[in-house]
Amino acid sequence: MTMNEANKNRPYDPLKVTPPGSVIGVLGGGQLGRMLALAGKAMGYRFVTLDPTPDAPCGQVADRQIVAAYDDAAAARTLAEEADVITYEFENVDAGVTELLMRESYVPQGSELLYTTQHRLREKRAIEAAGVKVAPYAEVASAAELREAVERFGTPCVLKTATGGYDGKGQWVIRSLDEVEEAFETLSRAKTELVLEQFIRFEREISVIAARSPRGEVKAFPPAENIHVNNILHLSIVPARAPEGVLKRAEEMALQIAEKLDVIGLIAVEMFLTSDGELFVNELAPRPHNSGHYTMEACRTSQFEQHLRAVCNLPLGDPSLLVPVVMVNVLGEHVAPLLEWIQNPESQSAVPGVTAKLHLYGKEEAKAGRKMGHVNLLADRAENAFRWIELSGVWESK
Repeated sequence: MTMNEANKNRPYDPLKVTPPGSVIGVLGGGQLGRMLALAGKAMGYRFVTLDPTPDAPCGQVADRQIVAAYDDAAAARTLAEEADVITYEFENVDAGVTELLMRESYVPQGSELLYTTQHRLREKRAIEAAGVKVAPYAEVASAAELREAVERFGTPCVLKTATGGYDGKGQWVIRSLDEVEEAFETLSRAKTELVLEQFIRFEREISVIAARSPRGEVKAFPPAENIHVNNILHLSIVPARAPEGVLKRAEEMALQIAEKLDVIGLIAVEMFLTSDGELFVNELAPRPHNSGHYTMEACRTSQFEQHLRAVCNLPLGDPSLLVPVVMVNVLGEHVAPLLEWIQNPESQSAVPGVTAKLHLYGKEEAKAGRKMGHVNLLADRAENAFRWIELSGVWESK
């Protein structure tokens, strides 16, 4: 097969560039779309977004929002007509809409990676095919199969739905064989395949965001160390507190996945680091990622600018880290105390050398557990950022 014949089977054109001044369509109007639009407007792009929620976070800063359901074919066709290139800000995109957009507009990310990452079993098999390790797993179709797999893996282990899970939803940590029947019955209600994963006793959770463009250029951001609370990301610490050799290997794994999976745009690769220095890939996300928000002030190029550069086939930017940083998520319950804290003059000098950069997403209702924004704490040492968080009192356990 010639290079030209191979390119015919791809959703992107290695030679096509979407220059500044063009219109970028964003399927999804949440905070990731908002930050994409803010980065792109500084580059001279215009934006149209499709989202069913009026005055969505991305719609507030885009040039136009199409208010419609994601499976609305007429609305998708309008998006296709108005945009020179289309990207998406979340994975669960309707397959029919994706097909329509690819037929009537230019969607260089295509649908194959979406199809893969929407399903845990397909995703794990794709990662393995790329030559990268995942935690041992088994597909289970009955309580008996689940029991056999639990006996093989040992407890604890984690049963997950193949589709639809996020932020801890759609999973069950099995701690004894007595839970097998209840866990299987409960998660089976999701009407999707189930996968059991061996529990990895990890020392750190690490993520690396890699970018790849149609011209084949690839670059990775410095690895972030992630700390979760109640299955929601709480902190991202950069540089990650791990040996340099481990961090270099994590970057290489992310770049390998980006190339083998023919990624266009960003791919976030979440990994577990064990005490003996082994890395296992946990999940992929084919888009900008919460753990990459630190790049907005701490890197020469933000993840949002890099995603647009990749999708538009511009030369990729330098992802180098400029300053150590800790990103802390702002959930609904944090908004009121945070706004009170940042209006206090003491917040600016609470810890010398720490600069706080606030990002709120424009969501109307601050529900508990809902991601409302984040703060990037630029500091010479992570410990100083932790001290700022502690002094604020915003993230104290209630």
